[in-house]
Amino acid sequence: MEQIDNRELLNDRGIKYTNQRNITFNILRQMDLPITAEQAFMKVKEVDSSISLSTIYRILDLFVSKGLVLKSNISDDNKAIFELNRMEHKHHLICVKCKKMTVVDNCPFEAFEKTLEQKTKFQITAHKLEMYGFCPLCQEKGGDI
Repeated sequence: MEQIDNRELLNDRGIKYTNQRNITFNILRQMDLPITAEQAFMKVKEVDSSISLSTIYRILDLFVSKGLVLKSNISDDNKAIFELNRMEHKHHLICVKCKKMTVVDNCPFEAFEKTLEQKTKFQITAHKLEMYGFCPLCQEKGGDI
């Protein structure tokens, strides 16, 4: 794993630079989809075996509070997932059986958001869509669907 020095970026956000924060940030930078704290912990542990899960939680919470990371919950098991805040607008389809996440390529709400703003005079600054169901592979397997 390529380690980029994120010292300036972290300092600009008011975050004191540490090697563990830098490693965690690099892990998140490499992920295409959100990951759990436990998944982040396992990946960081490959680089720094001294890190603890509680340290990962503290780092992730700090990154969320500073706007570097987005936190969401997977509804059925109430597990938090984290992803780097790339300032991109995206939505996810989440399989309730295998937890596979798929990014929705375009936003189905852009026109609706404008209409809603006009109708309610509410200034909408953001929205998030997560749809839950069964992915094609889990549908094929059948079972508990």
